[in-house]
Amino acid sequence: MKAFHNVLIVGGGTAGWLTACYLARTLGAGAGAGAGGVSITLVESPEIGIIGVGEGTFPSIRSTLAAIGIDEARFVRECQATFKQGVRFNHWVRPAGAPGADHYFHPFSQPSQRQGGPELLPHWLQGTAGAGIPFAAAATMQKRVADAAHGPKRLADADYAGPMNYAYHFDAGRFAALLAEHGRSLGVRHVQALVDRVELDADGAIACVHTREQGALNADLYVDCSGFRATLIGEALGSPFRKIDDVLFVDRALAMQVPYPAADTPIPSYTISTAHEAGWTWDIGLQQRRGIGYVYSSRHTSDERAEQVLRQYIGAAADSLTPRQLKLNIGYRDVQWIKNCVAVGLSGGFLEPLESSGIGLIETAAYLIGHLFPFNGDSAPVAAQFNRLMRERYERVVDFIKLHYCLSQRTDSAFWTDNTDPRSIPASLRDKLAMWRCRPPHRLDFVADVEMYPTSSWQYVLYGMEFATGLHPSACHPARRDEAAAEFAMIAKLAGHALADLPPHRALVEHLCERR
Repeated sequence: MKAFHNVLIVGGGTAGWLTACYLARTLGAGAGAGAGGVSITLVESPEIGIIGVGEGTFPSIRSTLAAIGIDEARFVRECQATFKQGVRFNHWVRPAGAPGADHYFHPFSQPSQRQGGPELLPHWLQGTAGAGIPFAAAATMQKRVADAAHGPKRLADADYAGPMNYAYHFDAGRFAALLAEHGRSLGVRHVQALVDRVELDADGAIACVHTREQGALNADLYVDCSGFRATLIGEALGSPFRKIDDVLFVDRALAMQVPYPAADTPIPSYTISTAHEAGWTWDIGLQQRRGIGYVYSSRHTSDERAEQVLRQYIGAAADSLTPRQLKLNIGYRDVQWIKNCVAVGLSGGFLEPLESSGIGLIETAAYLIGHLFPFNGDSAPVAAQFNRLMRERYERVVDFIKLHYCLSQRTDSAFWTDNTDPRSIPASLRDKLAMWRCRPPHRLDFVADVEMYPTSSWQYVLYGMEFATGLHPSACHPARRDEAAAEFAMIAKLAGHALADLPPHRALVEHLCERR
């Protein structure tokens, strides 16, 4: 069996270059194949642009950037990046103007808990934190910090570290360019050419790819980062694509880049997700502009009406702007590694921008390829493991995204009533919700290796959406109620100290941009 010595990545953008950088660091591309490393080549066509639907990430991106060797200040400076402490969901529970809370917050920080103290969620469910206080506000300081437009870390904190858990918003094109420059510095060979044909061998594996400019290119392992085209895994190898439009309805997006009215405009340190009649808008603050888009279902509205909704949300600032329309292929491939080819990014699947799963799934795939790499050339057991882990992760992400929709109390449009129809809810999610009717989500409900989102994220969204859990009296020991009450009071008190300690978000970003 022939050992694997070289990898060919087809396609650039975030998926291609992030994978290239991670494999270069993991497999020793800089050392060269002759010195025991694995050579990495990336081929991309300059004629094919970057989709860049989302500009948001999940906190896992910090460890990924650290692992590939990009320092935080450079990333913030070159990618117009800002900090993301979570997601604010406006009007997801009920429509604008209806009585009741108009928003909830999904923070990235875990619920605070002093060592040896009681778990706070059961006590919150029993009202120990006080009437009307959302779980995210009672159990963490992060909502208060983010609402005040302060950053998650202090000016002197080390790279990728801070008192609050965080991710980033960034310019997708700039991020891809930074990764490309960094990848080349790690020894990745960059070939600019258009792949126009894939040749298979007698066993059905990829023998080589034929390019218009460079002729035939071959490798031991081919990584398909060709986007929705799925040139290798889909067109050449025929891996079926599982559409999930019966669960997740959105299939279109309209996006605009909106300048700030002034250079010193405060920057929110969270994504603002606002629900509308047939979908939702994302509102992301970068250093010099906002990225705003409307994600919607073409079965529940027209493109013309969708543009009206987006323009009404933005206001007068949209008058001179033309939206970019994107068609979203929502679903994934159950089999993403076939013989000597593995898919990463959109070629493997896409589950809409909500909760920034796209880049997180790219990170997961790159990590698995690096750590499961079949040096001895026996890719069959590795492919089986990769396919199982990625398929189960996609299934769990689908459940988490659907959780946001299926608990809505909105009845103002068919989009929302269709989303609450039990027939649109996966059985795995229905089973979880049935359990959580009498107890809150617990870490034992989740398998860490296939979960993208921690238990706390499920808790924040579940109770942000006003899910009702009828807690059994034995769930909270009465003797610990006073401890829990003291913990809630301490969190509220420390939130004031955090505001004094943490700088305004824009000031933090500007400080990092000036650091060399």
